[in-house]
Amino acid sequence: MRARNTMPEQRDLLPARGLNRIRLLFLLAMFTAVAAAMSPTGQPRLLAGERAFTPHDVAKLKQATSAAISPDGTQIAYTLSVPRIPLQEADGPARTELHVVSSEGDSRPFITGPVNISSVQWTPDGTSIAYLARRGDDKQTTAYTIPLNGGESQRLLSHDASISAVRFSPAGGRVAFLAKETLDMTTQEYREQGFDQEIYEEDWRPTKVWICDAAGKDTPRALDLPGSATAIEWRPDGKQLAVVLAPTALVDDNYMFKRVHVVDVDTGRIVERIKNPGKLGQVGWSPDGKHLALVSGVDINDPSEGHLMIAAIPGEGRLRDLTPELDAHVDGFAWQDANTIGVLVSRNQGTLLGTVTLDATLDLHETDNTVLAGLSWSPAGHAAAIGHHAQHPREVFLVKGMEMQRLTNSNPWIDEMRFARQEVVRWQARDGLALEGVLVRPLNDEPGRRYPLIMAVHGGPESHVPNGWVTSYSYPGQVGAARGFAVFYPNYRGSTGRGVKFSKLGQADAAGKEFDDLIDGIDHLVQIGLVDQNRVGITGGSYGGYASAWGATYYSERFAASVMFVGISDNVSKVGTTDIPEEMFHVHHRKRLWDDWEYFLERSPIRHVQKNRTPTLILHGKEDPRVHPSQSLELFRHLKTLQQAPVRLVLYEGEGHGNRKAAARLDYNLRMLRWMEHFLQDDATQSPERRIDYHEALGKPPTD
Repeated sequence: MRARNTMPEQRDLLPARGLNRIRLLFLLAMFTAVAAAMSPTGQPRLLAGERAFTPHDVAKLKQATSAAISPDGTQIAYTLSVPRIPLQEADGPARTELHVVSSEGDSRPFITGPVNISSVQWTPDGTSIAYLARRGDDKQTTAYTIPLNGGESQRLLSHDASISAVRFSPAGGRVAFLAKETLDMTTQEYREQGFDQEIYEEDWRPTKVWICDAAGKDTPRALDLPGSATAIEWRPDGKQLAVVLAPTALVDDNYMFKRVHVVDVDTGRIVERIKNPGKLGQVGWSPDGKHLALVSGVDINDPSEGHLMIAAIPGEGRLRDLTPELDAHVDGFAWQDANTIGVLVSRNQGTLLGTVTLDATLDLHETDNTVLAGLSWSPAGHAAAIGHHAQHPREVFLVKGMEMQRLTNSNPWIDEMRFARQEVVRWQARDGLALEGVLVRPLNDEPGRRYPLIMAVHGGPESHVPNGWVTSYSYPGQVGAARGFAVFYPNYRGSTGRGVKFSKLGQADAAGKEFDDLIDGIDHLVQIGLVDQNRVGITGGSYGGYASAWGATYYSERFAASVMFVGISDNVSKVGTTDIPEEMFHVHHRKRLWDDWEYFLERSPIRHVQKNRTPTLILHGKEDPRVHPSQSLELFRHLKTLQQAPVRLVLYEGEGHGNRKAAARLDYNLRMLRWMEHFLQDDATQSPERRIDYHEALGKPPTD
């Protein structure tokens, strides 16, 4: 039987060998294709015609920052942030240009180049745009106007001190502006002779309200008001001003204790005090001048202004909350008529757009995955706003009713980019609380494959990350995804966007359940099969830096890398060195240091440094007034002394609570990404090279 079957088996084998060769060639081709689609580190490559995000792309992103619609609704003046390109331009913060876009989407530059434009608004007749800038030989920030239909900028008014805000009287003829009280001649002369010592928190000068003729012909007159002014709005009849005053010009008072006052312009007398109960946001008069609307916290412990309130004027300062049950936060508003207010509302990871009437009737609608801010209403019946999306940064939008139209495209090259998938994720905390966040999946992610994770924790904690543009110098976003990471932005308890109750959940429990939420979010991503639990990194700035330090110490067994930016390491010294001690008391800890020494110590990363096994990169601005650089110095010194894991400290000259200059931003972005790649992808055990080849990072040859 075997002999008889030998020949047929031999004959059958020949075609089988040919088929196997074809299969082998096919498999080889598939292997080659897969290999070509993978980088040497095993990360997916881009297909032909695609381009992925790099730090260079982040460094050149332009973004619209404010928008003001003309009275007739046909034109929108907007400011555009234009970063300086590292190694090509002199270092410094981004420049801010003035552009105008029509309601049809035709955009044209008005003032560009080495300028910094702010406080853009239209003159009452709609023929010119007013703005603040320091131009030519200006020694101080000055007010200018530029005609819409062509012509050069004209100086509107100047002052001995920089002007910080200007408002035209609706009735015409007068201008109100804000500027600091000027130094007396004796003090100025002493300073010029070197007597420039600082008397800490006593040398502040109040910002005053000044009134002058709109033509700038008379000498400005200061109103004698208590405290320091931060905002002004004319009553439609031009006889009174709503003035926002803080007790002092110190940051803490501006955060916590701003209150609204109605002031008679001619006499300077305060005729009404509005007793807003907490933090204060936008303020604006109704078209008939009978009501003031404002965005306020509901009490002194509310972490963020977020409820829309109104006060009848006159009305003895009594406020009525138009959004008492809102499980979200009002970001901004614009009066549509004497009874209706258009509002932008942050809820969860999105934006609601709609109206609120004086009888507290809410009509809110979700937007089409676009996150909006900065509503500017036109009497013509529509509005302008700044919006961003998962696939583009901040641009100008026209809002008509519930319809939105994008008008600008400041970065046309983005249209050529390949985007990783971005989505909202939901998980349950260990105590049952429902939580949400934003996830950017690795570019070209494959089902069933686990990836390293970078968790980016927002600051505040009274803020949140919406499902919009999430890529910046300090947020890895699409750049991290292009390098093979999943990038996760958790909106942990204490975040905004879900109402006052949710935003208070972390109070008096610093680094407690709020940071447990982060671990529970990671566990969710592990459970769904996306994340490799042994390759998880944590990063963030400010309160997010606090979380990163906590992850590197208390929760060190859960993190293979940590990048801490302007973060907290020692709550005992933090409350004694910050410029916001009252905010720390009222909306964070709800107790003083001497009330519970053990609490402040136990909730400090330095208390848990001996648990550290996580490679930790620490970065901080040397001029940070909010979180003193000593917070980073303390943690670095302890971790370096213990020598249980790599640690590095980078200090940025001239930077404060976050980097503003182009070079410092690029350096931070590169170091953060390299640290994560080094320890999460390359399995390194020592710190990477301390130097960075910036030319290589930008794809440019070094200069001689």
